[in-house]
Amino acid sequence: MATISMRVSRKISGLFKGYAPISAFPTNSPLRRTIVTVCRRQNTTMSTFSISRRWATSVTPQSSASDPAEAEALRCLEQGTTKLEEGDVQGAKSLYQRSTQIKRNASSLFNLGVTHYHLKEYDEAINAWKESITLQPSSPDAHTNLASAYIISPVSRPDLALHHLEIASSLSPEDPEIAFNHAAVLEATGRLDEALEKYKLSQQFGVERAAVHIRNVSAKILMNAKEAQKSEQSEE
Repeated sequence: MATISMRVSRKISGLFKGYAPISAFPTNSPLRRTIVTVCRRQNTTMSTFSISRRWATSVTPQSSASDPAEAEALRCLEQGTTKLEEGDVQGAKSLYQRSTQIKRNASSLFNLGVTHYHLKEYDEAINAWKESITLQPSSPDAHTNLASAYIISPVSRPDLALHHLEIASSLSPEDPEIAFNHAAVLEATGRLDEALEKYKLSQQFGVERAAVHIRNVSAKILMNAKEAQKSEQSEE
């Protein structure tokens, strides 16, 4: 099963950019990746999610320091991100919650979802990211993260995961990690031909590990075709 990369965003001047991992948030290695093992349900296989993160900081173009409430909300957002980088996920969560209580905005809700996800509070992560998407529907990172939460949550929803990965792909069609994530979920749900195309797209845009999955999925497709041919011959 493929390694799926979940997004967590850093928002700077209204744009999502930058990478960082959401593992144990070690203070001496804030960019390290981790592997989270996920048991897919409904007769699916064990899959592995590699989580890379982006989180939100700084102000949006609409922010104004002359608004005391907004200034306080932004201060909490920045302090929360500092806590996140230091490895204090619970402290970051409290600050993001405070920020959203003062003023609901996509950045604070996005990061709040990150902390919920890391603390395995998947329903809360889903709710935070859904609200973040309501406020900023054009964020491919939010849709990608939401897809990961739907997969890893106790009641896995691959259908909803695929829905949000399709949106993320349409918003950022040349993003190699989104293409890879999309392929991995398609493969897990048995949609091998579509998965193969997404893996090829991911490889084209620079994800080298996609090559292994291209070979594996191609082999599965060939095996399925041979089995189908044998079945047809036995029925004749």
